[in-house]
Amino acid sequence: MKLKMIFMSVAFLLVANIASAFTIRYYNKDSKSYTMEVRSNGSTQKIEFSSSTTSSASVQTSAGEVEIKTSCGWVKVKDSSKIVIKDGCITIE
Repeated sequence: MKLKMIFMSVAFLLVANIASAFTIRYYNKDSKSYTMEVRSNGSTQKIEFSSSTTSSASVQTSAGEVEIKTSCGWVKVKDSSKIVIKDGCITIE
C-alpha cells in the first residue's frame, strides 16, 4: 500500500511538470509575424508572435524564466511577463 502511494505521488509530479506552461502576454506593434527561438532548461523551442496584435503565447517548460532570441539579441523574460515587440526587438513592460 505504501509503495503504491509513493508511485502515485511520483507519477503526479511528473504529469504536473509535463503539463506546465510558460505564458507570455505580448503586443506586437509590427505588421510582421515573428517566429523566435526560445531557450530554457538547456533546450530550445520556437514561439510565434502574430502580427499587429495583443495576445498570449505559451512555451512548454517548468522554468520560471526563458531567453528569447530577437534581432536585437537574447532577452530574458519571466513567466507571465508582458512584452512589446517593435522592429523585431522585445521590451518588457
